[in-house]
Amino acid sequence: MTRGGESAGAAGDGAARPGTRGRPFGVSEVNKAGREILEADLSSIWLVGEISNFKPHTSGHWYFSLKDERAQIGAAMFRYANGLVRFRPADGMKVLVRGTVTLYEPRGSYQIVVETMEPKGLGELQAAFEQLKTKLRAEGLFDEGRKRPLPPLPRSVGIVTSPTGAAVRDILRVFERRGADLKVLIAPCRVQGSAAAGEIVRAIGILNERADTEVVILARGGGSLEDLWPFNEEAVARAIAASRIPVVSAVGHEIDFTIADFVADLRAPTPSAAAEMVLRSRDELTARVGAARGALGRSARLILSQARGRVARLGADRALASVESNLRGALQRADDLSLRLHRAITTRLVALRAAVDLKSQRLSPRGLMASVSARREQLRSTSGLAERAVRGRVEGARAKLGRAASMLQTLSPLGVLERGYAICHDAASGDVITEAHPAQIGRPVRVRLHKGSLLCDVKKAETAGG
Repeated sequence: MTRGGESAGAAGDGAARPGTRGRPFGVSEVNKAGREILEADLSSIWLVGEISNFKPHTSGHWYFSLKDERAQIGAAMFRYANGLVRFRPADGMKVLVRGTVTLYEPRGSYQIVVETMEPKGLGELQAAFEQLKTKLRAEGLFDEGRKRPLPPLPRSVGIVTSPTGAAVRDILRVFERRGADLKVLIAPCRVQGSAAAGEIVRAIGILNERADTEVVILARGGGSLEDLWPFNEEAVARAIAASRIPVVSAVGHEIDFTIADFVADLRAPTPSAAAEMVLRSRDELTARVGAARGALGRSARLILSQARGRVARLGADRALASVESNLRGALQRADDLSLRLHRAITTRLVALRAAVDLKSQRLSPRGLMASVSARREQLRSTSGLAERAVRGRVEGARAKLGRAASMLQTLSPLGVLERGYAICHDAASGDVITEAHPAQIGRPVRVRLHKGSLLCDVKKAETAGG
């Protein structure tokens, strides 16, 4: 198909031409033809317009319109292209784009597929710079209240820069010229190019991990805005803000300002100036100490002069003689008291030492053995006495018990029977008969002997004396 619907085939072959009544176009054919025409004639063109209805899609693509006072055109910028744009487009922003006008066949709408974009009237980098600057200022990263003073007497300085650049040489030259007794830690990194920002962030982190780093100098020589761009990256700004160590930004020349300058605790116009600033606090402190020392010396000399004057006046006074006499007396009394005190202390120490010696002897092994032997002998003697006493008491009790048994044997009725006596009982009632009576004649009685008993009949009763 060619423009105007003319057929690419031979006109005289008898077939109807496309787009004619005999062979009308389909819609898809027309849209395809239109896309091909647009992409052939309007490829890689530059277009200026104002962004409207900007919509970033979740896929990463951007969709928006570009318009001027009288018309508008749809635009699409795919992720592979918009990833290179350093600023964030927004509605109302005037931009200059380069792209290809094409036709979206499914809807039959034409649009420009944008390949590059830059702000119109303001450079892309500058626009990105201003946007990030506004954002970080709103977060308070530039506030003066968060700026920290440099250590007054730093002993160790970390430098984040290229190890082969002029910046590090300038800094070291200043340190050497000033005779600074400093430990210098260089965290090497690239300071230009797309990988520089990441290396700068890592270098700042490494120095923050070292306990001996007291201040960090972030340094680079001069260059274009593109050259200095790593120091305008948000990651670098946030690394500086998060640093536990004060950071001095020394990027570019005096007229160059970067985002790092605004976030850092102190901005130096050049790397050499940064080195001077780090040492300045040391020099200022040294100067203040020197001034204080001078003032102290002058005050001491004044006081001494005044004292001398008073002493001279006192020497001329007669009262001074009395004072001297009293002073001598006081000194003599002091000596006397000192001597007495010394004697008292000596006496007390001798007594304490003797007591200690006595205690030591008692507590010595030999003393303890003697004490144990004496206690053992005393215990043995006491045991013998106790044993003899117990034995005597037992023998006495045993004798007493024998006598009681003998007496009990003597008094026992059985004992009496053993000696030949007998007991007479009434055989019927069992009562003991102690008296002879005539009525008892013919009655049976039981006579108990020492061994056994007799059953007897009473034949005669004889009263006492009968």
